[in-house]
Amino acid sequence: MKALILVGGFGTRLRPLTLSFPKPLVDFANKPMILHQIEALKAVGVDEVVLAINYQPEVMLNFLKDFETKLEIKITCSQETEPLGTAGPLALARDKLVDGSGEPFFVLNSDVISEYPLQEMIEFHKAHGGEASIMVTKVDEPSKYGVVVMEESTGRVEKFVEKPKLYVGNKINAGIYLLNPSVLDKIELRPTSIEKETFPKIAAAQGLYAMVLPGFWMDIGQPRDYITGLRLYLDSLRKKSPAKLTTGPHIVGNVLVDETAKIGEGCLIGPDVAIGPGCIVESGVRLSRCTVMRGVRIKKHACISSSIIGWHSTVGQWARIENMTILGEDVHVSDEIYSNGGVVLPHKEIKSNILKPEIVM
Repeated sequence: MKALILVGGFGTRLRPLTLSFPKPLVDFANKPMILHQIEALKAVGVDEVVLAINYQPEVMLNFLKDFETKLEIKITCSQETEPLGTAGPLALARDKLVDGSGEPFFVLNSDVISEYPLQEMIEFHKAHGGEASIMVTKVDEPSKYGVVVMEESTGRVEKFVEKPKLYVGNKINAGIYLLNPSVLDKIELRPTSIEKETFPKIAAAQGLYAMVLPGFWMDIGQPRDYITGLRLYLDSLRKKSPAKLTTGPHIVGNVLVDETAKIGEGCLIGPDVAIGPGCIVESGVRLSRCTVMRGVRIKKHACISSSIIGWHSTVGQWARIENMTILGEDVHVSDEIYSNGGVVLPHKEIKSNILKPEIVM
């Protein structure tokens, strides 16, 4: 089986982290975002993953070479010379996706994190016999999204309503698809949208079916949603494989600590914290609702909440970092500094307080 992951562009909403790495390689819960998806695909028998990309393909491929060997899965790139939207990349990668077997292939949006119930999706797809299956998820505020209107009993999709003013339903496209190769005949090689052009055509021919995603779902393409996604992911880990979470007298709630990280005396860590490889957390530190990436040093009695600390950064003693502060790679925050929502570009030294959310160049 094959799969296409829509990697796309520059990841501007996750800057400054994406100034150092392409977005799919930014760590989420201690491993690159895209690896969560590749592992889930491998687990259901996918043997080749194609990355649809228009930015830094060599960086991605070099990085994923190790995982190719480790996971025994083939990873290739299909590079756009111009942005092709969400359907154009399928036409571009056509030759990589069609192998004459007639088997369906997966398409995933690279920003989406969930429990990836891909085996259930394969069974659902076979059972309804239609041309395409999409995963949908229930949301509280459907007016911000494109809503999928479907027949409850069969899952057959009737129509899509973009950002509805009046309530038509609460199920939205979750960015995970399983498509028959014949779908590719409906897509031209030009910038085009799978949600607005391809799926409505298939739905009109009564060939599109939607499966409601069990468990959590989050698009983690921007910092606030990334932090929320981490909470949901750790929550799901607690239910599915609690042994992966860290426990101890200094841990509160769900916390993931890499085995190579060192944590000092008298710290209080959690809830909803991920600490990456090689991190050093000195004594008396307080961490909650935050991600601390590879190689970070947090000095004594610092306090960090609702923030993302980028690779190899340092947070000084008694510093207080909060309210969606994002430190890019190799940022050094001096002792006793306060940051309220500062977004700091890579390789900066912060010697004065950031009192309100702002970008520090």
